[in-house]
Amino acid sequence: MDIRQLATFHKVGTLLSFTRAAAELKYAQSSLTAHIKSLEESLEVSLFDRLGGRIELTEAGRRLLPYAEQMLTLAGEARGAALGSEEPTGALTVGSMESITSYRMPMLLEFFHHRHPALQIVLRPSLCAETCHALRQGLFDLGFLMEAETRHPGVQTEVLGSEPLTLVAAPSHALAQAEKVTTEDLRGVQVLSAEAGCAYRELFETELNDGTGESLPFLEFGTIESIKRGVSAGLGVSLLPTATVADALEAGTLVSLPWAIPFTVYTQIAWRRGKTLTREMRVFIDQTMRFLTEEYAQ
Repeated sequence: MDIRQLATFHKVGTLLSFTRAAAELKYAQSSLTAHIKSLEESLEVSLFDRLGGRIELTEAGRRLLPYAEQMLTLAGEARGAALGSEEPTGALTVGSMESITSYRMPMLLEFFHHRHPALQIVLRPSLCAETCHALRQGLFDLGFLMEAETRHPGVQTEVLGSEPLTLVAAPSHALAQAEKVTTEDLRGVQVLSAEAGCAYRELFETELNDGTGESLPFLEFGTIESIKRGVSAGLGVSLLPTATVADALEAGTLVSLPWAIPFTVYTQIAWRRGKTLTREMRVFIDQTMRFLTEEYAQ
């Protein structure tokens, strides 16, 4: 049993795909299969069940997986210690949504670019439910969530702050001059939103549907910028994180509607519960807490 075999096993065990694991590790399929076979022979157990076109970890494989992760973490730290380097190195895969990546993280990413250039931050676009699943499966090292809930099965979180939300419309919209906007008012207008799976969209949708007995149609757009353009063109109203519309409100292309938002969402940094945090993960979490908690406190 060697580190290469454990790294191969860990990758296959988290992805549950020989093909995807070979692509990510840049191995030929035959080499990857040979690593797994050699590891199984040295341990004298089967680590995977082959079920037609898919695979599953055996009971032995499930027991080995967390140990493989710990050994790979220790191997990375030992390598850094032997080289005499205290600087974070390697890559961190981080799941994040557009509103955080584009509007909250630039200063944090700039800090890592200049202060820790040997650490590669790989951002993966992902909605909250997808991020939690990827963290539990070991596909992401860390992730950002924006949800009302702060407890998630199998996932550990730190709250960075409550995320302010703003209901916006074009200055020419029928509700733009209203002194107060009610939920009933909003049931009678077109709503533009992000795709299903976005936490604040789902909370907004639930609020509008409450007591109506019918599902109100939302006009879905692919990105926040496209939503803002659609709203400014008079296509409808939208509920978005305040940070994403601050520039448009200042420029006057959008206006804030006076609706009392009945829910709160919290931006959180998350990782798999029970996972041994590497030096690189600890540095990223610490600096994220330092940069973003100060920003949310303003």
